[in-house]
Amino acid sequence: MCFDADSQPPIIPIAGAAVDGALITLTAADGNEFSAFHAVPGVSGRARMLILPDVRGLFRYYEELALRFAEAGIEALAIDYFGRTAGLGARTAEFDYMPHVAQTTWSGLSADIRAGVAQLRGAGKATHEAAVFTVGFCFGGRLAFDSGALGLGLAGAIGFYGVPIGARGDIPAPVDIASELTSPVLGLFGGADEAIPETSTAAYEAALTDAGVPHDLVTYPDAPHSFFDRKAEQHADASADAWHRILDFVARHSGA
Repeated sequence: MCFDADSQPPIIPIAGAAVDGALITLTAADGNEFSAFHAVPGVSGRARMLILPDVRGLFRYYEELALRFAEAGIEALAIDYFGRTAGLGARTAEFDYMPHVAQTTWSGLSADIRAGVAQLRGAGKATHEAAVFTVGFCFGGRLAFDSGALGLGLAGAIGFYGVPIGARGDIPAPVDIASELTSPVLGLFGGADEAIPETSTAAYEAALTDAGVPHDLVTYPDAPHSFFDRKAEQHADASADAWHRILDFVARHSGA
């Protein structure tokens, strides 16, 4: 699990910001219905963000993160992974997520990602106007890295501590499909993350370079896995830098 139950995104809410957020239901192409949290700024620009949570699915942390993006003028949608096996609804601290994670498939996850992107693009009504990005965390970080190979015309993919090598069910290892990516990549890692040693990020860096994919992989030397957390005060500088890099990445690749 990435974050504790009481963790929050390390971004101070903007007082008085005009944003709306609501739990909605989306339907994937295979008929799966799943929950998502949609946050819309008062004035929306071209940039839209699809948030891919950690293994817990649509946990409160990601609803809060969607609101922080909206406060920055970026429409955001955080999706759940478990509509097929656990039904609808946001996930609480009591949710036993691992049996459901074990039942996810790349085919199903891809269908849900496609549905989320379609929602952000107005269900296909404005497919060439919105610059859509993905951002993911841990399990979702790998999905974000892989999303650039789905042919969705994404403006960019951002992954926090997504493991770039090795097997995870039938979800492709990002290092193995780097040549299929059509979107620039921003990777954010913790140097003290035992699950992702420097050899893993180096392998991903080499694969992206060989494939000619524009990328920026950043490692914060003393930061652990899931450092992007308001409670991790000792890593506040790393979190602030990561948030700045995300907003800069979005601005550069969306024309926002």
